[in-house]
Amino acid sequence: MSLRIYGNRQLKTLPGQETRPTSAKVREAVFNIWQGKIALCRWLDLCTGTGSMGAEALCRGANLVVGIEKSSRACAIIRQNWQQVASAEQEFKIIRGDVLQQLPKVGQQFDRIYFDPPYASHLYQPVLEAIAQYDLLDPNGEIAVEHSPHNWTNPVIPSWEICREKVYGNTAITFYRVAES
Repeated sequence: MSLRIYGNRQLKTLPGQETRPTSAKVREAVFNIWQGKIALCRWLDLCTGTGSMGAEALCRGANLVVGIEKSSRACAIIRQNWQQVASAEQEFKIIRGDVLQQLPKVGQQFDRIYFDPPYASHLYQPVLEAIAQYDLLDPNGEIAVEHSPHNWTNPVIPSWEICREKVYGNTAITFYRVAES
C-alpha cells in the first residue's frame, strides 16, 4: 500500500493494521495551520507510524526531522520514505524504541512536534510531561497532539497552554504551546 503527500509524492506504508497513517485531510489541515512555520524548522515526530508527517515536513523545507517509532518494520519504511523526499541540505533521523525511553536521549529543542500515539494508549500525559521535563519544545514552538474526539481529557502540563483544538471526523488535534508568563 502507498499514500501520497505534498507535491504528489508517493510513500510506502506497512501492510495490515500495525500503523495508522494520518489521513490526508488531517495532514493538510495541520500543515495549513502551521503554514509559514515549517521551512527551516526542527520537527519531532512521535509515534511516527508511516512517517508521513515527517516526510511532509521535509517536503515543505524542514531543516531537521527526528522520529521515534517502536516498530522496527515501520522504521525501515520511514527511513526509505524520508531518504526519498529529503534534500542533501536536510537532516533526518529515525530512532527505534519506546517513546518514553527515547525522549530523554533526543537532547535538543524542536519548533514543531507532532504526537500521534495509538488512540487507546495511555501515552498522552506521560509523553507530554516528558517533553516538558526535558525541555524539548522551543519557547516559540507548538505541539500538535492527534487523538480521538471521544473520551478525551486534555492532559494538563503546568507550563503549557492549549492554543487551538480542531476536530476532523473521528480525529481531533489539540495544539499546545509554552504559556506566556
